[in-house]
Amino acid sequence: MKRERITSIRYILVLCLLLALVSGCATSQSARHDEGVTIIQAKKPVSEFVKEDVTYPIDTYDPWECFNRDMYTFNYYFDKYFFLPVVGAYEWILPDYVEDRISGIFNNIGELSNLTNNLLQLKGKGTAITTGRLLVNSTVGVAGMYDPAKKWGMPEHNEDFGQTLGHYGVGAGPYLVLPVLGPSSLRDTTGLAVDTTARIFFWDWMWRDGAFENVSTSNESKIRWGMNAVEVIDARHQVPFRYYQSGSPFEYDFVRKLYLEKRKLDVAK
Repeated sequence: MKRERITSIRYILVLCLLLALVSGCATSQSARHDEGVTIIQAKKPVSEFVKEDVTYPIDTYDPWECFNRDMYTFNYYFDKYFFLPVVGAYEWILPDYVEDRISGIFNNIGELSNLTNNLLQLKGKGTAITTGRLLVNSTVGVAGMYDPAKKWGMPEHNEDFGQTLGHYGVGAGPYLVLPVLGPSSLRDTTGLAVDTTARIFFWDWMWRDGAFENVSTSNESKIRWGMNAVEVIDARHQVPFRYYQSGSPFEYDFVRKLYLEKRKLDVAK
């Protein structure tokens, strides 16, 4: 009901604006008519230009916009003065070849989320290809350091739990800018929490019964924190986006629109 009232208010404001414009145009046209200028009537009605089923930027559901804009600004300062300098040092210390191998390892671990969500969405082709990627890249690709699966015709089928929720009809909900992580929505934030929890369980299994079961308890905490830090730095290293490089005062609006449209495409694929 609240959203309907907001929409109604918007329509009223738009109508008032149109009436003002029409009044102004009428005055201008009357003056021109008196001067002998011929007035040409519109050939098409407004309904042919404004479609009811099209979502325009003004209709983007962003009820927490004040908070989101403040968080967007916070992320800019955090990124500029902390995150990017750390990433820059990481890139300066390590050769590109080593960085690519590290990225490959973490991306290969991320295939577990892709596999789970392809399964949950009953996508047979995506499940089969992702399973093949995991097997090939974990063995021939040396734990994911290399990606021979892609060369063998098995491209990534990226899926997350936010897409899974969308696949079963859950709407995006309010737009939300997360601290450090950036653009999201209520649905995608829920999906991120589920995917992160699953990832934590995977790492716990690796430490208890997997590859790190023989690591001493005294070193376990240091290694885990170190790996987590490298994973976070690598994730930012792989994202080329930089805040406020668009040169537009409407960057927040553009990023919001692009993110929501991209997620619609991700869910629909």
